[in-house]
Amino acid sequence: MTRTIMAKTGLDEAILKALVHGFYAKAREDEVLGPIFAERISDWGPHLDRMVDFWSSVALMTGRYHGAPVPAHTSLPVTSAHFDRWLALFRETAHEVCTVQGAAHVITRAERIARSLNMAVQDAQRLCPHAVPVLR
Repeated sequence: MTRTIMAKTGLDEAILKALVHGFYAKAREDEVLGPIFAERISDWGPHLDRMVDFWSSVALMTGRYHGAPVPAHTSLPVTSAHFDRWLALFRETAHEVCTVQGAAHVITRAERIARSLNMAVQDAQRLCPHAVPVLR
C-alpha cells in the first residue's frame, strides 16, 4: 500500500521530513503558535523525529508512529484559532515541498487531524475547564 501511495502522490520519506522540518521551523517563529511550542519543547530533535514518524504513518501508512496524539493535545491552552493557524502554516509548507498530489494528500489528512484534535480539546475544556488553561 505504501508504494502505491508514494507512486500516486510523489511523497516519500525525504519529502515528509522536509515537510515536517519546514512546518515546525515556521511554527516555532509564529507569534500565535511559537509560544505554545517554546513552553513545551526544549529538545527539538526527538520531537521532529516523532513527527516525521507520525506523518509517515498518516501519509504513507508505514505504521512507524506508535503514540497517542489526542491525550498529548487535550491539555494544551489552545482554541480553534490555533488550529486554524496550524493548518494555514501546514498548507503553505505542503505546497512548497510536495507535488500537487502530495500536498492534497497530506492537507486532507491534516484537516481531519486538526478537526479531531480541536474537538478533543474543546471537550476537555468543557468537561474540566479549570484543568485546561485557555489562552485568550
